Amino acid sequence: MAKVKAIYVCQQCGYQVVKWLGRCPGCQEWNTLVEELAADAWDRSDATVEEAQPVLLPNVTLDETIRLASGLAEFDRVLGGGIVPSSVTLVGGEPGIGKSTLLLSIAGSLATSGKGVLYVSGEESLQQTKLRAMRLGYSSCPVHLLAHTQLEGIVEAIHRLKPQVIVIDSIQVIETSVLGSAPGSIGQVRACAHELVRLVKEGPSALFLVGHLTKEGYLAGPKVLEHLVDTVLYFEGDSTSGFRLLRSTKNRFGATHELGVFHMTSEGLVEVSNPSELFLSRRTEDVAGCMVTVSLEGSRPLLVEVQALTSPCGIGLPRRRTSGVDGNRLSMLIAVLEQRVGLNRLAQEDVFVSSLAGLRLLEPSADLGIAIAIASSLKGRPTRRTDVAIGEVGLTGEVLPVVNVVQRLHEAKRVGFQRCFMAAHRELSPVEGIEIVPIRHLSEAVEEALRSKS
Repeated sequence: MAKVKAIYVCQQCGYQVVKWLGRCPGCQEWNTLVEELAADAWDRSDATVEEAQPVLLPNVTLDETIRLASGLAEFDRVLGGGIVPSSVTLVGGEPGIGKSTLLLSIAGSLATSGKGVLYVSGEESLQQTKLRAMRLGYSSCPVHLLAHTQLEGIVEAIHRLKPQVIVIDSIQVIETSVLGSAPGSIGQVRACAHELVRLVKEGPSALFLVGHLTKEGYLAGPKVLEHLVDTVLYFEGDSTSGFRLLRSTKNRFGATHELGVFHMTSEGLVEVSNPSELFLSRRTEDVAGCMVTVSLEGSRPLLVEVQALTSPCGIGLPRRRTSGVDGNRLSMLIAVLEQRVGLNRLAQEDVFVSSLAGLRLLEPSADLGIAIAIASSLKGRPTRRTDVAIGEVGLTGEVLPVVNVVQRLHEAKRVGFQRCFMAAHRELSPVEGIEIVPIRHLSEAVEEALRSKS
């Protein structure tokens, strides 16, 4: 086996040195040299090289992969139908959001069904993990626990137990003795993750890595960490709310941007089977500034209520504040309402827009609902509680069609909505039970949605 040594590689230009330096000799940048592993070139006498045999594309056979059910339907939905053997999944989230609770629940459920599970806790002791398992009701499940941070010891345990599912909580605290840098450094995270991924790809085990988030909201460590894994999941939610959202941003075995909804209770995570009702308010009276839209999260349509509030600006520039809505998108919609619809008063109004339950409206199909909610608040005229708006708004004020309209309409009908404002579709078949109001321009939508109900 080839000997291994540590080298330092510049993350800017790739220059390599054998010891750490403050400034890279190649690009003259400071603090860009990172410790990495490298095979020693002078000791390869006992290395074996396997001959690579290319295969013609028509001769490649596809074997149907049997996925493992995690015991949480929402989690399986986000993964694309279950846990794929030999897959690597990276789960990220803010501290205390519930990543360990989620993965320990899955580990307990899998162990109960007879699957071999190894849960490696690098941040908590065995007693702390046991207390969490007792709270979740999995204290008697045959999950193998290991409180360890040395990569070599973890690899040895995997070889000995041969588990079907491995959980590493978290990858930032795992270290290898080959490198002298501190745990959590770029070199340590990259080396440990690469070795674990290589080990999993050689066998049938599925690996889950817990990753920390930076203060900017990105996964800590090198960007290559996200390229190494098959699936990247973000566990998010408002700290003041009990609801948690599991979102996939990368998935080699299913659709991306799928969404799973959970409710955090004192006994652990509970799945929310009907999230559309969660994202709708329980208004008993008509209130100005409210409009419902249908957002598509992966393959799941979700009804979300958008609430807007306009208030006369006192001094200085008017404020634009959002929660769950892109601020740049809001500024564009306000400009369109001013210039194309004639709502000039918005230039002297503070505008606040929020989506309920903390759901982030990422796709432009929510434009029409947001614009109607702002106009409703400005004019002080409420919309109907049975109305829903779907559509993208262009800079000319034109309402543009969106994808998967029929799926959205069926979800709106199921929840009880009766009328939908949307762009005209020539080939769209009518959906029984819901009236479609074709809209070509934003001014038409505002006029129709705020029309008196008398």
